Amino acid sequence: MTMARYAYFLPIAAVLGAVLGRALHVPLDDLGAGVATLLLLGAAFSAVQHAERISARLGQPYGTLVLTFSVTLIEVSVLMSLMLNSTGNPTLAREAVLSTVMFVLTGVVGLCLLMGALRHYEQEIRQQGVSGYLSVIIAISVLALVLPEVTRGGLVGAPLKIDVFVIMVAVVLLYGSFLFMQTVRYKAHYLEGGESLHAPPSRRATLISIVFLLISLAGVVLLSDRVAAGVEHLVSLGHLADPDAVIGAVVVAMLLLPETLTALRAARRNQLQQALNTALGSGLATIGLTMPVMVAIGYLIGQEVQLSLDPEDRIQLLLALVLSVVSFGTGKTNALTGLVHLVLFLVYVMTLFSP
Repeated sequence: MTMARYAYFLPIAAVLGAVLGRALHVPLDDLGAGVATLLLLGAAFSAVQHAERISARLGQPYGTLVLTFSVTLIEVSVLMSLMLNSTGNPTLAREAVLSTVMFVLTGVVGLCLLMGALRHYEQEIRQQGVSGYLSVIIAISVLALVLPEVTRGGLVGAPLKIDVFVIMVAVVLLYGSFLFMQTVRYKAHYLEGGESLHAPPSRRATLISIVFLLISLAGVVLLSDRVAAGVEHLVSLGHLADPDAVIGAVVVAMLLLPETLTALRAARRNQLQQALNTALGSGLATIGLTMPVMVAIGYLIGQEVQLSLDPEDRIQLLLALVLSVVSFGTGKTNALTGLVHLVLFLVYVMTLFSP
């Protein structure tokens, strides 16, 4: 596969920019935050490019896991910087997880279904694989974002630490069980039908991509604190009713952009299963890994982490989960299915600014 030139020099530029910025004590003004954001996005896009090459070498579904874990690491680093910045954001973890689930299940999936159907009329999927994704996403979403609201015998909004600990352990166990089923026992359920049109990359090219993937991830981690400060400053200028929700959505949209483009390209190639593996895999990894990590960090630094959703968010989450089950129930998708998902996505975006 052909690798874009920026995938080689942008990761190095990101690392150098972060190191020089700290060494020269460059002030964190709007210009500096903007440059840091551009470099971080460049490093994130580069990471996805190299993860895709590694994915092509490893084959599916292992290759998709490389891409998923790379994006998850990027998201965790930025969210952690946001948690540590200024006075902290107790609802940021839940808003980021909710934004990821809504962006993936309504926005990304909707675009994949619509673009794929417009080009290929109808597309088929492996129901067993998609059902596996959705069953775990539904279980983890309800456990992590809905159940904490009603713990302690119905006392709303005040879950005990042991309750949250047990819930997070259950989340990790569910995600670990899914990985075992996806990569070992039921691997065939997550594979795209048909053979690839491209030969796998060479061993030398794969090793080079591994090195540059690590450099890309390092650049993102080193720049995340500057980007976090810039995002918070930008959102504060709008005097929004729920700034944490908007911050979480902005971060998620920014970091999911490379993976979204990957999924859309696969859908246009009539590889909808691969597109869904990428999209649903990112959503599942976020709620299965990002949420427990953010909760653990919150307790370690003594910062409150609120998990329970607001009523309007809870309704939209449950609606997105039910719709996803119905959309993939026949094993075939069309343009109408994609349009319904996109309408829900637009409603979610509206409630971010007008809750």
